[in-house]
Amino acid sequence: MDLKTLFEQATEDSKALSDRPSNDTLLQLYSLYKQATEGDVNVDPPSNPFDFVSKAKYEAWAGLKGKTKEVAMQDYINLVGKLKG
Repeated sequence: MDLKTLFEQATEDSKALSDRPSNDTLLQLYSLYKQATEGDVNVDPPSNPFDFVSKAKYEAWAGLKGKTKEVAMQDYINLVGKLKG
């Protein structure tokens, strides 16, 4: 299977995990998914300083700047595989 197919399968698998991942792991999944599908962060940071969830998501995604979509896909696949056990 090619990388894109494996990534799409991992995306589906992530929705069916038996245990809910920790918030840190969820942020990792989110940022890797965004990097893999959209590339480097392309939105402005959240303007509300008290919107901690949006701020954390933005910072997690921005932290992956420069990582290629292919590497992000592979990292996502590996992380979901680890979470599945």
